[in-house]
Amino acid sequence: MQGVWAWRACYLRPYAGVSRRLISGSARLRTPQPPGNLRRTRNIGIIAHIDAGKTTTTERMLYYSGYTRRIGDVDEGSTVTDFLPAERARGITIQSAAITFHWPPSQDPSNIKPNITSSGIPSVSGSSVIAPRSAISHNINLIDTPGHADFTFEVLRSLRILDGAVCILDGVAGVEAQTEKVWTQADHYKIPRIVYVNKLDRDGAAFAMTVKEVGVRLHGWPAVCQIPWWKNGKGRLIGVGDIVGLRGFLWEEGGDGKAVRVVNLEELEEIDQAFAAEIKKARTALVEVLSEYDDVMVENFLEHDENHTAIPGIQITAALRRCVLQSPQIIIPVFAGASFRNIGVQPLLDAVVDLLPSPEERPDTEISIGDRRGTLRELLTGKLAMPQLSTDADGRHKKVAKHHAPSIQNLQGCALAFKVVNDPKRGVLVYVRVYSGSIEKSISLFNTNLNVAEKAPCLLKMYASDAVEVDSIPTGQIGVIVGLKYARTGDTLISYSGANPKTGPPAPLNTLQLRPIAVPPPVFFTSVEPNSLSEEKRVLDSLSLLLREDPSLQVSVDNESGQTHLAGMGELHLEIARDRLLEDFKAKATTGKIEISYREAITTPSELFTKELGRDVAGKYARASCTASVSPLGETTSQVHADNQHQTTLPMGSNKLIIHHPTITKAGLPITSDQPPLPPHLPFSAIISALQAGVSAALARGPQHGFAVQEAQLDIHFDPSSHVFAETTSAALSTVTRQAIQAALKDAAEKGGSVLVEPVMLATISANESSLGSVVHDISSARGGQVVSLDGDGAIDSDSASSISQDQDDLPIVNADRIYTPPDPFQNSSAGQEYAATDRQRQITARVPLKEMVGYLNHLRSLTGGRGTFVMTVDGFERMSSHRQKEVLNEMRGEVV
Repeated sequence: MQGVWAWRACYLRPYAGVSRRLISGSARLRTPQPPGNLRRTRNIGIIAHIDAGKTTTTERMLYYSGYTRRIGDVDEGSTVTDFLPAERARGITIQSAAITFHWPPSQDPSNIKPNITSSGIPSVSGSSVIAPRSAISHNINLIDTPGHADFTFEVLRSLRILDGAVCILDGVAGVEAQTEKVWTQADHYKIPRIVYVNKLDRDGAAFAMTVKEVGVRLHGWPAVCQIPWWKNGKGRLIGVGDIVGLRGFLWEEGGDGKAVRVVNLEELEEIDQAFAAEIKKARTALVEVLSEYDDVMVENFLEHDENHTAIPGIQITAALRRCVLQSPQIIIPVFAGASFRNIGVQPLLDAVVDLLPSPEERPDTEISIGDRRGTLRELLTGKLAMPQLSTDADGRHKKVAKHHAPSIQNLQGCALAFKVVNDPKRGVLVYVRVYSGSIEKSISLFNTNLNVAEKAPCLLKMYASDAVEVDSIPTGQIGVIVGLKYARTGDTLISYSGANPKTGPPAPLNTLQLRPIAVPPPVFFTSVEPNSLSEEKRVLDSLSLLLREDPSLQVSVDNESGQTHLAGMGELHLEIARDRLLEDFKAKATTGKIEISYREAITTPSELFTKELGRDVAGKYARASCTASVSPLGETTSQVHADNQHQTTLPMGSNKLIIHHPTITKAGLPITSDQPPLPPHLPFSAIISALQAGVSAALARGPQHGFAVQEAQLDIHFDPSSHVFAETTSAALSTVTRQAIQAALKDAAEKGGSVLVEPVMLATISANESSLGSVVHDISSARGGQVVSLDGDGAIDSDSASSISQDQDDLPIVNADRIYTPPDPFQNSSAGQEYAATDRQRQITARVPLKEMVGYLNHLRSLTGGRGTFVMTVDGFERMSSHRQKEVLNEMRGEVV
């Protein structure tokens, strides 16, 4: 038996003259940048549930590419991409990190050997291998994203600018809750993905079970491209079987993973006949599933006399690539490995290069310009008509559609700012993805969202916490602009030749905007108080900078108490934000405990209340009046008469405002000629806006408990003859409306009281089978929750429907029995069967009050032996029972029930 040990270090030889230096404690090898060829660029992200091995896999990618000289460890806090102190202390990824490397590793062209595949793994005589599609190094811009549900927005803004993604699964836990969530988010952006089943070296690893879950839960057909190679079929993981190339990869036990032994199919039949037979079986299944969605593969199958193993690997790879680039993506390539044991990462990098798209292969990005929508390519090629302002015969402006080629030709660059980071040494860093042209150093950039222009004094190419200064960021690349004062997440930045430095490019290009990034609403909040009045401005400035970094945070001020509230996506999210505020920004402030944003609802209608205002405002006498009443939403009072012709209905969030104006029309004109018209300085539209502003201010604070009012109907009876005077202003009308609504709310609360309305979450909890009963009992009994479904079975009620994407109806239904999977080691043993029956992961979907989910993670881990995880989203608001309301109010007052 002959084998080959391929030590990758022998061909990781850099160009002559490339300097080596120590950065952040690890020696990293700088390789020259390849030419700006979009075909050899991959913008990819690593997405997964928390603790699936994203950062560990990224560390191996950097090591094998030659970027680092040693492998970082998450537990030791020595990883490249988790460089924040909070990340290293907690052992999790908090903010996405961008890093650039090359694969295959950059080589001297004179040393490229003809028998080396795109991975750099030598072929062996007699083996069937993938033909080298390219021996030229590819530029990979990789973003390592967080896996914790509290940092969902960090994943969202990374997905917005990616061209492809690697979804990493835990081979023991399978497809977990957060995995499904990020997979759905990637579906929304139509991002091609491949799956890497990690941690197959752990006890209880179930590759077959995970592959079936990929099909059922991720709604696609798994194309198994690799299968695990267990020692003697039942022992530890020693390598992987390459189904595409019909060969085996064997890693040296205990090594750093650079030594890879390549075993062809003939040798495999001598070494491990069962494994060789399984590779052939897997190849048959792979060809069959590809043939269902790729016509070219059917032709190749027929050309090779319907022999599944005779089809060359390069044709299999081409078919996989075509299927991955289809939209929606139905075929999901699946790879295997154990990153911590340094097994399987190099073939995964090959798959990134071979299967995931380059920027020019992605659908054109969506844009809006003026009131028109289209794609950026349509705009640049003149196919999208741009709105232009012209003047008609009366001298008024009107919009006409015209092509404006000179303006388009002067558009030098268009980029999206997807992340803002405050670096203590470099200042504010704005991460951008360039979609057209290039961003040059010292060029003037116009922010079309804020209508401001500012220069880009310095451009960087990021290597996690390290950076290299560059002169330009070309199309399809990700880079950083240093020194921008105003740019925020989601802003569009354009450079335009000959633009006015102050006003920017001419219309309508100054309205050009790329597709924005949606920001989810926060659910938790905490108070922030400066230690002294002198520190107030510094604290507010620090909060503004924090919000610029993370738009999923929100800051609000309670008008009654003057207290500043910081709201976020979860407990850990707010904890990290607090640490950043106090430790990184050195703000001298104190924060309160994390609280829940409740709402307040009235239960009884009020009487009609009329309030009058007559006083000096800013040195001028102002006078106004308002008559109003309130009632629970859906109920009507005896004073309310429906008259759709003479009333205006406006939604106010979960409330409804009805303005009754029986003496004037909806256009603000008197019904009869003997009625006086509205004052010229106060048109009907201004009156409506003033009334709406007054109502909004009154609803911000409830009559009994001080929470925002919800589910109320507000009726304002407006009569110009008695409510509007010559001295009436918008501000006066808004003030008197607030007073009238507040009086009506107080009356309703005195009559029947008010009830608290609490946010209810749709929680997806992952727990092992043996802990399932304890978790379900805890949710149903101790926490007052309602179990909706188990493992995705059962119908979700109408209240939960709002949290489920409507796109789910369009997803294909995959029959798990039709999915090919190789046998798992435990399937033939009694111990393994016991494990499969008792310890497999189960998913519980439940509706639970948000208050009961505060601190739930630690409790869940105690119930499940540390294996339980959960994610949750806001499902709606529900009224509390009197008993539960009493408990919550007593807790707020600090009383013990």
